Amino acid sequence: MSGHIVGVAVTDGAPVFELAVPCEVFGIDRGELADPWYDLRLCAAGPGPVRTTSGLRIDTPYGLDDLVRADTAIVAAVTRAVQLDPPRALVEALRRAHERGGRIVSICSGAYVLAAAGLLNGRRATTHWMNGDDFAHRFPDVEFDPVPLYIDEGDIITSAGTGSAIDVCLHIVRRDHGVAIANEVARRMVVPPQREGGQAQYQAPSPRLFTRPAGENALAPVLAWARDHLHEPLTVPRLARVAHLSERTFARRFRDALGITPLQWLLRQRVRLAQELLETTDETVEDIARRAGFGTAPTLRHHFGRIAGVSPQAYRKVFRCPDE
Repeated sequence: MSGHIVGVAVTDGAPVFELAVPCEVFGIDRGELADPWYDLRLCAAGPGPVRTTSGLRIDTPYGLDDLVRADTAIVAAVTRAVQLDPPRALVEALRRAHERGGRIVSICSGAYVLAAAGLLNGRRATTHWMNGDDFAHRFPDVEFDPVPLYIDEGDIITSAGTGSAIDVCLHIVRRDHGVAIANEVARRMVVPPQREGGQAQYQAPSPRLFTRPAGENALAPVLAWARDHLHEPLTVPRLARVAHLSERTFARRFRDALGITPLQWLLRQRVRLAQELLETTDETVEDIARRAGFGTAPTLRHHFGRIAGVSPQAYRKVFRCPDE
């Protein structure tokens, strides 16, 4: 008896890891856990053979017609070239698969292809946090959420970057076959059945490591000043005075440049500073709360948990750099 067909679209230059995870979860016959198990089919999104980023050659008898007929169609991570200009045949195949009632899934940057097909319009969706600003700019009709490891909208599921391929594939098993079977698959893969928190905890603490958002340069002096004074009480009136602008003009220019309010930006900067201190120091949560401008540990825990998805203690346990 044929199992639930999982078709994975393979684009040229695809990263290996995001392809390997569905192969591990759905491609190994686990009929002793659920019979029938899944029927995995790697579907070439163009004339074959296709190659991965590491040069592995994939010869497959399956193509986009098989992706359309799959019960679950997965688009794994894709190259930047595919993000910007997805193959029309793949986009059309995903639309047809969705019209047929198939479940559509993206892993990491595969969300770009789903968005290009119009399947994410008006829906919550996620992708790798490093692509967040670009994705939200390119697809304003998508309700982009940078926090979760994956978002299940029923017939469409999107997931964050790289490691979240494991999370979303185990989630699909859990949804199809129940918690016990998903947990057993996780044990065999030697991974946690479910990870705590969302992908926000994996974002780099220091905003100085990356290119600043477009438009931030005009506000650079006041932003730099604010980052150096996060431990102090900071308000919009005070920031406006530093910027030599009226409160209304400052707030408007700030939102136009960064897409968020000054207070939202301050909160994120304080959480990032707290992340950095949790990673690199042995200071207590109380001391970190004061240094990051939260004042008290309960206030830090509240905002940190809401933005990072985990408690400060849990974050430190995972990311604290051991002494040499």
